[in-house]
Amino acid sequence: MADVRRIQVSGGSDGSAEGGNSAYLLPDEKVLVDPGPPTESAWDRLRDGVTAAGLALEAIDHVLVTHWHADHTGNAARLHEAADATLAMHAHDAPLVADYAAERARRLDRDAATLERWGVPADQVATLVDFDSPSPVPDSVPVRELADGETVAGIEVLHTPGHTAGHAAFVLDDVGFVGDAVLRTCTPNVGGGDTRQDDPLTAYRRTLSRLEARVEVARPGHGGSFPLAPRAAELRAHHRERSGRALAALAAVEPATPWALAERLFGEMAGYHVKFGAGEAYAHLEHLRSAGLVARVADDPLAYETAHDAAGDDPERLADAAAGVWNADAPD
Repeated sequence: MADVRRIQVSGGSDGSAEGGNSAYLLPDEKVLVDPGPPTESAWDRLRDGVTAAGLALEAIDHVLVTHWHADHTGNAARLHEAADATLAMHAHDAPLVADYAAERARRLDRDAATLERWGVPADQVATLVDFDSPSPVPDSVPVRELADGETVAGIEVLHTPGHTAGHAAFVLDDVGFVGDAVLRTCTPNVGGGDTRQDDPLTAYRRTLSRLEARVEVARPGHGGSFPLAPRAAELRAHHRERSGRALAALAAVEPATPWALAERLFGEMAGYHVKFGAGEAYAHLEHLRSAGLVARVADDPLAYETAHDAAGDDPERLADAAAGVWNADAPD
């Protein structure tokens, strides 16, 4: 069994549902996974944790990051420079760190355009873009782009999209460093965390199946380790129930944009919940569309209606039909 040291690099005092960030040091492999947010307190905890494990910071050879979100990547460039270590991520997420300044500008434009297409009011879109403050990280940094199935210091790269397009888990023996793909205390957002994805919930179903096939113990980006299979079952049950609610709610207000459906499902939203709520509604609508239960009726803004020949108009039948999609095997 590999020697793994968990370093809690933030305490979750910001009130986030998932709690503080966890970094992982593998002293024998000289690898550190997810070095945490770009704060001095997180850096101090990271440095102290590495030292407490009996390893000099400069001895780290590889910094592996599960996905591009700042609470995981924020200290990556600093650690890369301090240790002269290789910073590596899956190729789909790597550019958002490697070329941070330019990619952030493109991301904000993409987010705004996507939210408008999802039907979010213009004032809400503008507020959300203003709310997205830049991270104190370098404009650019060298990042090695990883592919699914590749290995780094004996650790396998497993592409696990859904939360982001290039989310990756890193697997050693039967232990998976799973980032935000599977969390113990909350459901990872699928849809709003990365607006580059066309059908994020279908991708996430595949991710859960891939992780179950390779991982027994999950080491998440927030909190401590847990058995993966029972938690994956809970996440499927959550989305099974949410899909049923989404389809039944759509039948009552159709045609509806993702934003209109999100308001019906989640009520009033503000701040980043605007993007997360609209994104989750979009993810469920696209997943149901791929199953033939929902159809698009317009593109600008995007709107959906139920496919009436699939389940009829009765809310219970619609909910049962949506749940039945999740009872089938995940798509290849």
